Amino acid sequence: MDILLTSQSLTDSPLSFTPLPTTAAAGTKRERRKEARPGELLEAALDLFVEKGFAATRVDEVAARAGVSKGTLFLYFPSKEELFKAVVRESIVGRFAEWSNELETYVGTTSDVLRYCYQVWWERIGATKASGITKLMLSEAQNFPEIAQFYQHEVIMPGQALIRRILERGIARGEFRPVNLEYAVYLVLAPMIFLMMWKHSVGACVPDALGLTPELYIETQIDNILHGLCVRPEATPTSPPPLG
Repeated sequence: MDILLTSQSLTDSPLSFTPLPTTAAAGTKRERRKEARPGELLEAALDLFVEKGFAATRVDEVAARAGVSKGTLFLYFPSKEELFKAVVRESIVGRFAEWSNELETYVGTTSDVLRYCYQVWWERIGATKASGITKLMLSEAQNFPEIAQFYQHEVIMPGQALIRRILERGIARGEFRPVNLEYAVYLVLAPMIFLMMWKHSVGACVPDALGLTPELYIETQIDNILHGLCVRPEATPTSPPPLG
C-alpha cells in the first residue's frame, strides 16, 4: 500500500500542509498501480466468473469492477478465454507445485498424508471462491471445448496424478491394499466435487439446507475411504479347544 508522507511547515506558522507529489513520486505511484492491475483484474474476473458463469460474464464488467477501462484489460489479457485461463492458473494451477513438494517431504503415514491433503485442499481451494470454478466447468464445458481442454490438461490431469501418487505411496509402503488406481483416484475426488457443487448451488442460496458442516463431512469421508484402503492385520487363528 502506498504511504503518503506529510510534512509540517518549519516556520512559525501553525498551519501544516500536504505537498503535492513531485513528478517522480507521481510516476512511482503510477508504476505501482500498473503492477497491481493484473492482480486486481484477476480478482474481479474470479468474482464474476463464479457469480455469473463464463458465458454470461462480459469483459467490460470485469474491467469496471477492477476500476479500469476495457482497453486496459485487453493490454494484459487479449481475450475472455485468456483471462479465464489466467484466473485458473492463479487460483488453482499454481497450487500443484507446492502440494507436490509437500508430498515429497512429508514424514508420516500415508493415512496422515491423505488427511492432510483434504485439509489443505479445503483451506486453499474448497473454502475459497476458487472452488466455484469446478461448478462452472461442469456446467459449461460442453459449450466451450477450448476451455474444457485447457482445464483437463492443467487442472484435472495434474490433480489426478497427485492423488495417484498418494495412493501409490500407501501401496508401496504396505499401508494400503492394492487397488485399481485408475478408478481409486475418483474415490478421493468425489467428496471434494460434491462439496464444491453444493457450496455453489443449493448452499449458496440456502446455506443450512443440508445442515452440512464441511469439515465434519470431510472427516467422515476420509474415515470411510481409509476403512476401504488400509491393510488390516490378519486375524490370528485360534486353536480349537481340546476334545474331551
